[in-house]
Amino acid sequence: MISDIEFTHAFQPIIDTETGKIISYEVLLRGPHNEPPGYVFNEVENNNMMEFDQKSREQAISLASQLGLDCSLNLNFTMGSILFDNGRYVEDTIRSAEENGLTAKQIVVEILESEIIDQTEDFSMVLSKLRRSGVTIAIDDFGSGYAGLNMLADILPDLIKLDIHLMQNIHQDGVRQSIVRAICSLCFDLGIDILAEGVEQKEEYDFLKKQGITIYQGWLFAKPGFESFPEASFPE
Repeated sequence: MISDIEFTHAFQPIIDTETGKIISYEVLLRGPHNEPPGYVFNEVENNNMMEFDQKSREQAISLASQLGLDCSLNLNFTMGSILFDNGRYVEDTIRSAEENGLTAKQIVVEILESEIIDQTEDFSMVLSKLRRSGVTIAIDDFGSGYAGLNMLADILPDLIKLDIHLMQNIHQDGVRQSIVRAICSLCFDLGIDILAEGVEQKEEYDFLKKQGITIYQGWLFAKPGFESFPEASFPE
């Protein structure tokens, strides 16, 4: 039973180097003693996964509120949970946020690029409802190879998170640099914010900074904090 599964969360800062502030924390599933997500998911039956995900989001919101959250909170959703009952899980998440003293505007809904491209038409049907609720729409792992840049014009997310594999040693890889430059050019034209995820080296950051990216997440800035909000460093 889901009620018997023990789990908790870690939080990793998302920073804006332009303002020098932490603007959000991403929620990361953990076991009761900081075990990785797989430890917990092994206890969840497939037919209970969406229900467990929702319980996890609501528990994370409660913990974040207890820790004194004063910025946004990035929560992962599967496309199935977005589409289920015309967005009911998103509505339940917003309700949970409000019950814990937060607002819908503090909730960032993260969806994998690969899931969007498989169900773009269905997602578009609930997109306007999500926007009216006030949540931020973010595409995770963008540039992982599943979708083209044209998908951005159909969805127009508020934020994209560049795929972590694009970030690795990007300062030494001309092909990845070209891809990121193309993504930046289009997103800046469309008014879409860009988050560089998984940045671990100062050299990676230096290249990305030159492309105009100001929002970051990665070990260079802060490691996840187990049941806590860690501080972040801001490179020059």
